[in-house]
Amino acid sequence: MKEVFIDSAVLGVLITIGAFQLGMFLKRKLKWSLLNPVLVATALIIPALLLLDIDYRVYEEGAKYITYLLTPATICLAVPLYEQIEVLKKNALAILAGIFSGVLTSMLCILGFALLFKLDHQLYVTLLPKSITTAMGIGVSQELGGIVTITVMTIIVTGIIGNILADAIFKVFRIRHPVAKGASIGTAAHVIGTSRAVELGEIEGAMSGLAIAVAGLMTVGASAVFSLFL
Repeated sequence: MKEVFIDSAVLGVLITIGAFQLGMFLKRKLKWSLLNPVLVATALIIPALLLLDIDYRVYEEGAKYITYLLTPATICLAVPLYEQIEVLKKNALAILAGIFSGVLTSMLCILGFALLFKLDHQLYVTLLPKSITTAMGIGVSQELGGIVTITVMTIIVTGIIGNILADAIFKVFRIRHPVAKGASIGTAAHVIGTSRAVELGEIEGAMSGLAIAVAGLMTVGASAVFSLFL
């Protein structure tokens, strides 16, 4: 089986897509928020690689081609935003204020936990970009001297948690406005969370797509400043 992986550049892609599609099927069928497709795919691929004794680097040689689609897929989120441009103009100040407060809260929480658990500087800056897209987060982590692999893991985990818990948080805090829902999801849980926002509605999806870009830019600047605090 290992030789098949090595000889085939597409097998890693097929396994990844197959696992993700199974996750999508389970979520549609059972309607459990816990069955996030990314989480399900990860839970399936890891044991499969272990059972088949496939080294991750061998699997990545094929699966890495999916990563190339991450940036154009993120850019496509501009389409629903354009369709909701009037909503954006009407609520521009509130949206920017909400995104800024979300980014600031994220930075302060990371700083607080880093001090509480006595993390060194490298681990601290590794966690700073946890709430932005993978492409931007990798760049921030590299520039600040963080551990990129851990940064990627925290970004994915943050997105999955945001995707799963978004509805429950909205109910607990009685958040009903679609603009508020979308902006908060995009700010806290980037693209993975935005997939949930799109399911909630067009406005939620558009505002979440906007929040990804704005929160990403704010986080890049804020990370450079907050990296000096520890």
